[in-house]
Amino acid sequence: MIQPAPGILLIADPFLKDPNFIRTVVFLCEHRDQGSFGFVLNKQFEQTLDELITGLEGHRLPVYYGGPVQPDTIHFLHQYPELIPDACPVGPGIYWGGNFETVSALIKTKSIDPDKIKFFIGYSGWGDGQLDEELKEKSWLTVSATRNLVFHTRHNEVWKGSLQHLGGEYEMMINFPIDPQLN
Repeated sequence: MIQPAPGILLIADPFLKDPNFIRTVVFLCEHRDQGSFGFVLNKQFEQTLDELITGLEGHRLPVYYGGPVQPDTIHFLHQYPELIPDACPVGPGIYWGGNFETVSALIKTKSIDPDKIKFFIGYSGWGDGQLDEELKEKSWLTVSATRNLVFHTRHNEVWKGSLQHLGGEYEMMINFPIDPQLN
């Protein structure tokens, strides 16, 4: 198992019961002694970006439920470090944040590919040692992120695709029921 760090995917164990994280994949942006944070990649939010941000009317980009922490904030991952100032590298060819006014302008002028930017409402966070404890409990599997998984256009295939990326015995987990007692 890969140690948590920026650019790592946390794949929810098939039997994880936490309603915030059932069958989710979290892209980890930071992992330090003080805590960790990332974004759920595969839970689409019911509203689109233009419904949440004024000035972007008509730009119906999907927004994802990044996690239960600060659900009144918008975050984004992208592949445009040369166009979006102040972006932080968090994985191979994957950047977090940057100047949102620039992003808005790029969206309005159709200067960026919507498949290379992903928006989130809220984020997933863990306090000091909390994620390490959850990993010991085997709540999460870890694998290095790929741009294809982070920016996958079919959010409902990210969890299965992440398990396939792990390979071997993990691929059979794709077909496990959420509740084994129902099997």
